[in-house]
Amino acid sequence: MSRIAAIVGRPNVGKSTLFNRLVESRKAIVDDVSGVTRDRIYGKCQWNGVEFSVIDTGGYVIHSDDVFEEQIRKQVLLAIEEADVILFVVDVELGITDLDEGMAAILRKSGKHVLPVVNKVDNNNRLADAQEFYSLGLGEIFCISSMTGSGTGELLDEVVKAFPSSAAEEEEVTLPRFTVVGRPNVGKSSFINALIGEERNIVTDIAGTTRDAIHTRYNKFGYDFIIIDTAGLRKRAKVKEDLEFYSVLRSVRTIEEADVCLLMLDAERGIEAQDLSIFSLIQKNRKGVLFLVNKWDLVEKDSNSVKKFRAEIDERIAPFTDVPVVFISALTKQRIHKALETAMRVYENQHRKIKTSELNEVMLAAIEAYPPPSWKGKFIKIKYCTQLPSRAPGFVFFANLPQYIREPYRRYLENKLRENFDFSGVPLQIFFRQK
Repeated sequence: MSRIAAIVGRPNVGKSTLFNRLVESRKAIVDDVSGVTRDRIYGKCQWNGVEFSVIDTGGYVIHSDDVFEEQIRKQVLLAIEEADVILFVVDVELGITDLDEGMAAILRKSGKHVLPVVNKVDNNNRLADAQEFYSLGLGEIFCISSMTGSGTGELLDEVVKAFPSSAAEEEEVTLPRFTVVGRPNVGKSSFINALIGEERNIVTDIAGTTRDAIHTRYNKFGYDFIIIDTAGLRKRAKVKEDLEFYSVLRSVRTIEEADVCLLMLDAERGIEAQDLSIFSLIQKNRKGVLFLVNKWDLVEKDSNSVKKFRAEIDERIAPFTDVPVVFISALTKQRIHKALETAMRVYENQHRKIKTSELNEVMLAAIEAYPPPSWKGKFIKIKYCTQLPSRAPGFVFFANLPQYIREPYRRYLENKLRENFDFSGVPLQIFFRQK
């Protein structure tokens, strides 16, 4: 049984600041503009040896015509359903508002363990003002300042106590982590919603709807992994709002945390410069990668369409062309399970370990067939190779003169590794060391 705490409340009471403090990171965007947090954001918190998940939610509003605020309301209610403990955050500066009373009524009906958290209490006068929140009828209040951290220790003590005592220890996060990345409005959130069969992520026609990285556990059809939706990555010149700037940074961080990145392309637009920038970022972080060509149902096709599109991708991403490509439609769910199979295969390739004896048998034969070119009259001999015990596949070749081995020969060895062992979708690292 998992342990989950949800942070809820109206806009601009400091929910995301509290979330960042609990998970000890800047995972949630904080800004003075209301409506910044649009989706449920998950993080991990550890207190007194107990680990639990924390969900940050958008500010709860009612009677709004804003397309995002209607979706935020749904997300808040979903978070309340998922949680074991609810941290209901209110603002001592503004006192009790109609929204607070409406939210309190919903929480009383939920039957969940609710902890009223009065935020921005950073002096004795505000401590006295906070007492009015007892009138919400939710029991003992907790006065904190999420900005400075005062009072959060007592709050966490109570959160840990409130979890069901029978809760089993949460399994370690050893699940594969798949991140869906790409330009804005390419269909990332629609793809994840199609996979899980519910509107887990907000989808609108407005580019930049997803501003935070959203983690969803997928446990169906024999698969068990975490899939992450990210904000669309744009060219820097187009990042004008502070919010979108932080979103881009978060997508970059999410790539760093992922095992495999599903790089989504728009079939109607083809592979563009921004897609290549994202691909380069994935390569630099040595993550597994596959291309998902979305909106394939909208393209006029002939018998060579797939081959042409694939050739265009290979030409643009060379020399690393050993990358799977799956043509999908998130709208019609065409080949979305094929995308999962391929992502899982890339994950397995990324964790593939080759026996040293098998590796030497194959690679030394390839080296003998085409030895490294001599350099300034000196002959280079490679005698032995082995795979490194790293998370991303890396190989070291021991030679008498490693400093004289050039890039073309490095690529030759990489090609031979790919020919003989399945490393499709995985960047390989090759090192040369003194024998």
